[in-house]
Amino acid sequence: MKFKFLIFIIFIFSCSPHSQTFVSKKPYSAKGFAYVYNDYDFQNRIILGKLNNDKSQISHQNLKTGTLIKIINPKNNKSIILKNIKRIKYPDFYKILITKPIMDELQLSADLPILEILEIKKNKLFVAEKAKIYNEEKKISSKAPVTSVKISNISKDKKKKKINNPNKIFIHIASFYSVDTANFLKQRIVKEVSDFDINKLKIKQISNKETLVISGPYNSVNLLKNDYIKLKTFGFEELDIYTNE
Repeated sequence: MKFKFLIFIIFIFSCSPHSQTFVSKKPYSAKGFAYVYNDYDFQNRIILGKLNNDKSQISHQNLKTGTLIKIINPKNNKSIILKNIKRIKYPDFYKILITKPIMDELQLSADLPILEILEIKKNKLFVAEKAKIYNEEKKISSKAPVTSVKISNISKDKKKKKINNPNKIFIHIASFYSVDTANFLKQRIVKEVSDFDINKLKIKQISNKETLVISGPYNSVNLLKNDYIKLKTFGFEELDIYTNE
């Protein structure tokens, strides 16, 4: 989630309602864990809605029903586009609820099902691409543009490529223009978020116009989840999760 200084000040002193609808001119995008649907969790009310796990279906609890969503596996760039079939409540740690056929098609890791999601606006550019969307449960291959998803730079020189370590996971807390503002947020978290491991908080300067506040690395999803929940309770609306920062 990206901040500018003014909206940051508003953000620090306010919390948004837990269940909300994202309404923005800019397409919604996020990176994090998928929740893979199963009937046991539905029957035990961990998720408050039912999907058909034999079909390719998705649910995003904050995007409108019928919204087109592109789902990308950042490890292999496989992607699909589906309609948000319904708004089902699921644990807030996860970015989207998907069925097993989607996990299989994108070849998501069962241990770390990290993905990127992007809301696709029904505009002329999308129509021009002639991307075929899922009709009922018909599988498709999408060529819709992904212009606002943040993708790490990958060198064409194979010798310079980083070796992926799927056990290292980071939380992207916020982005700022100013290093001073990033440090200000870091100090607020240190002072006001109880039992947070301050050694995991880091300032990462990308350029002279972008500085990140991140937390990590985490070698355990449970440890990451605990800190994620603490940060959400502190007031953050959206937190992205990355691997191998």
